[in-house]
Amino acid sequence: MPDQTVPTMRPAFAPWLSRSNDVTSVFLAAGQVPDLVNLAGGLPEPSVWPVAELADLAAEAIRNHPDETLGYGPIPGLPALRDLIAARFSTEALRLSRENVLITTGGMQALELMGKVLLEPGGTVAAQSPAYLGALDAWMPHAPRYRPMRIEGNDFDPHAALAGAQFAYTVPNFSNPSGRLVALPERQALVAAAHATGTWLIEDDPYGALYYEGEPLPRLLELSAAERPGPYGGPVVYMGSLSKELAPGLRIGWVIAAPEMIVALATAKQGSDMCTSGLSQMLALRALQAGITDRIRPEVLAIYRARRDALCAALQAHLAGELDWQVPVGGMFVWATARDPRLDTDRLLHHAMAEGVCISPSSAFDPEGLDRRSLRLNFTLNPPERLEEGCRRLARAIRAALAEAG
Repeated sequence: MPDQTVPTMRPAFAPWLSRSNDVTSVFLAAGQVPDLVNLAGGLPEPSVWPVAELADLAAEAIRNHPDETLGYGPIPGLPALRDLIAARFSTEALRLSRENVLITTGGMQALELMGKVLLEPGGTVAAQSPAYLGALDAWMPHAPRYRPMRIEGNDFDPHAALAGAQFAYTVPNFSNPSGRLVALPERQALVAAAHATGTWLIEDDPYGALYYEGEPLPRLLELSAAERPGPYGGPVVYMGSLSKELAPGLRIGWVIAAPEMIVALATAKQGSDMCTSGLSQMLALRALQAGITDRIRPEVLAIYRARRDALCAALQAHLAGELDWQVPVGGMFVWATARDPRLDTDRLLHHAMAEGVCISPSSAFDPEGLDRRSLRLNFTLNPPERLEEGCRRLARAIRAALAEAG
């Protein structure tokens, strides 16, 4: 009989787990803390979800399409939904078909699949800086090296940034975390560099429907198609989802790209989840066909615009001496930077939680974790009075953090 006192040695966990951060889990758990003002996440306002209509569509879909909604489906997605997405994004110059479209389980799966098909361990990613935390998490197992792209800088050279990278990653519309809108000349330069170098250029666009002022700028995908009209086969890989337009729990996203990229991503998806939920896909199809996203968009924009204004007004009232920021023209976030270099926003997170407000420190959006002077604030989840209370609490937390810094 074996000696029961000898401990069993188990294989070690994969090394990349030791490099992960706990910021995402902190702000996702924030909703369970009583009276906490959560300014950390990128969460939509639940009251705008068309609950009754989606419930009716779900019942109809299951009754009338049981095979498509309850069975396994095609790996690339329901053909009808792929056709609809292709038609939705096609223009005179941008000619898309279902061969250009992959349906994914949310936008995060699209990012994770890109890492699977393109990243070798230690490969280079040219990433808009600061970078989306979810993308950094998705690619962490591949241990990439990051080449920061500060697109707004006067000395930014897009050709040098993209050359030799496995791919480049951008969020041109109201970047997460900075809220920045990439200007048209910068978009054109990025697309030209992608065509010249052959580097894949990811255009991650979860916030493209959330313009509060001005006319939408052309997508990188559209600019790429204009360079070489015809059935799309260019280097831009466009990613979108219904998480901010309809409801995040549906977990419906898509990739639009050259057919060979779609084939590669579908192969990777087969080993990930086999297929995206048929019920969610049918719901998305019916909701888009019924124009539900178009109908609710004005209400969504009105609520979010008012909340953006409320957050910026509260920052001006309570934190103008401590932080600098710009008012974003769209999206879900304000990026604020401390005037006092002693303020470490990693430490500030702990003081903020003690005061009853949750924020996202800038180190989470820096692949090297070195930027500790800024923070991301979300304005879409909370009503104006809660945003102001959050700023009051944040002001107290900053004073405590600076007092601790000495």
